[in-house]
Amino acid sequence: MDLKEYFVNKKGTGVLASADSEGKVNTAIYSRPHVFDDGTIAFIMRQRLTHHNLQSNPYASYLFRESGPGYTGIRLHLKKINEETESPLIAEMTRGSLTPEKDRAKGPKYLVQFSIEKTLPLIGSVELTPPAY
Repeated sequence: MDLKEYFVNKKGTGVLASADSEGKVNTAIYSRPHVFDDGTIAFIMRQRLTHHNLQSNPYASYLFRESGPGYTGIRLHLKKINEETESPLIAEMTRGSLTPEKDRAKGPKYLVQFSIEKTLPLIGSVELTPPAY
């Protein structure tokens, strides 16, 4: 499965789940991830609960449900591998429609990068074949 192509072509809703060091779980709506050529993915985050959880527990899970009838999509089991605060990639990758002033008022942004540990269909437990990068 080519994740870069998948996330360019599919529309849907994404949910990122994280847990703190004590195992308290949080879920949050997130846009499609940015997929890099090396097979890692990244999300742009604000200083909220998901970002806080990832400071003490690098593991997360991302569920993407494709738009349309039925239950089609994927689940990604993730491990945080890097975080940047002043990366030029943040401005380049930002998909939002906020004015620069409103964007700054919402607080700092972080580019959080993950390795993909496992890729599963939305329903079922048969691991999907990762792409060869």
